[in-house]
Amino acid sequence: MAQAPDGSGKGPVVITKESTSVTSGQAVTQKLVGAAIAFGNVLRGTFGPNGLDKMLYKTNGETAVTNDGAKIVAELLVKHPAAKAFVSLAESQENACGDGVTGCIILASELMSEAGRLLERGLHPLVVVKGYELALDKTLATIDSRKESISEKLNDVSRTSLVGRSTEGALDHLANLIARAVEAIPDTDYERVRMVKDGQGTISDSRIINGLVLEKRIALDRIPRNLSELDVAVLSCPVGLEKTSRDAEIEISTPNQLEAFIDAEEQSLESKAQKIIESGVGAIFSAEKIDERVTHILADHQIYSLGGLEKSLAEDMAITTNAALCDHLDDIPSSIGKIKKLTHERLEGPEGIRERLIIDAGANSGIVTLLVGGTDGVAAAEIIRGLFDSLRSSCIAKADDSILLGGGSLHISASLAIRKEAETCSGRERLSMEAFARALEAIPAALATNTGEDRIDALLQLRSMHHGGNNSAGINRFGEPSEINGVWLPTYTLEHAISAACETACGLIRVDQVISARGD
Repeated sequence: MAQAPDGSGKGPVVITKESTSVTSGQAVTQKLVGAAIAFGNVLRGTFGPNGLDKMLYKTNGETAVTNDGAKIVAELLVKHPAAKAFVSLAESQENACGDGVTGCIILASELMSEAGRLLERGLHPLVVVKGYELALDKTLATIDSRKESISEKLNDVSRTSLVGRSTEGALDHLANLIARAVEAIPDTDYERVRMVKDGQGTISDSRIINGLVLEKRIALDRIPRNLSELDVAVLSCPVGLEKTSRDAEIEISTPNQLEAFIDAEEQSLESKAQKIIESGVGAIFSAEKIDERVTHILADHQIYSLGGLEKSLAEDMAITTNAALCDHLDDIPSSIGKIKKLTHERLEGPEGIRERLIIDAGANSGIVTLLVGGTDGVAAAEIIRGLFDSLRSSCIAKADDSILLGGGSLHISASLAIRKEAETCSGRERLSMEAFARALEAIPAALATNTGEDRIDALLQLRSMHHGGNNSAGINRFGEPSEINGVWLPTYTLEHAISAACETACGLIRVDQVISARGD
């Protein structure tokens, strides 16, 4: 970049490297819009219940097959500045809602495409932005007028999110499991739900456990494997001989001294075991080691013991059983939790025998686990990803008690409302408001196109149905315009997706110059 000569005979002042390229004017629009459209096209074919999958092949040889927008975007190695803005947009949507990434990217791409046409016609970028903001306000007002209470539709919300996620064989069963999990956890906190691969059976064999499932080997064959209705203690301290913080040597000169020393150790361990026995608990879990001699004593009294848990796992155990994590054996009586059923299973798998501990804490469990049936592999990972997205959507819908009809019904309704609002606008903002309305229609259009239906015919018929007063009309799973039933989405997910897409597009529209130090 250089300052033009002023006629004084002096050369231009260079302020950047010669390799730096500067793109201005119409070329900026083409560069940003082109990248946005290309990014949207990557995900467009995966959208909706009939969206197809993408196969992702990494440089290290790993492959993944998915139609999850967040997964695809996360795996892409992008270098274009507009594409990086879309990656940030996808991350924002995923972090906030856990779902709706594909629709968000498609809308943002379409907004950029429409803005590109307006800028080519000479409309000022700020006029485009102003029109988009007015249209967004109208869209949010439409959302407020259409949202409903979740009532008895939690199953429908979880089912809607699962459609098209390789779960068709057990869609209703899995949706019911997700809904039950959301109802069971306190404060609809999705972090209280765990998902574990069963490694056997089929996806239809998936089940919900009101507690935890741990892949742990049993420490001793005599330890009881099946217990019911028992008290439990969760420790953060070791159950064994305490070690000094400094190295020390004890000199023993006679056999009697050695025998006395061993007896003292045994008495210390027996004393610790006796405290546990007297507390009345039927099981103890510790984040530290439990001495084998203590384990033997407890097993003789039919008390289950498991030590060496990770600190986070011990905390989960305390939450599950409603116990207090205690750091001293004397605190056990005031820190006891409850377990309805404890089962230690031995399973045969392709890699040999594996052991699994199932902790069922009953209806008051602080944590719920989904035991997902089926074998391990790429398909299982995709199913669990879909279940997690469904879980996030269901939690948001229940927490906000607000849902919206899906199938593009909201988008076409908001599009018509914006067009009507635009007719009252006498400025050039009207053009960008109409462009926003057309961009919203890209969502129902993509739903229709991905089933092989004609985009234009579907949109025209859908507009006609809404004009006729059928505000529940949308694109069904066969790609046909019809009244939508049982397809519900969290209000917050759609609000965030539309708002974030508009914000990203407006940010890129304001760019009037691209300066690249690489020269590309």
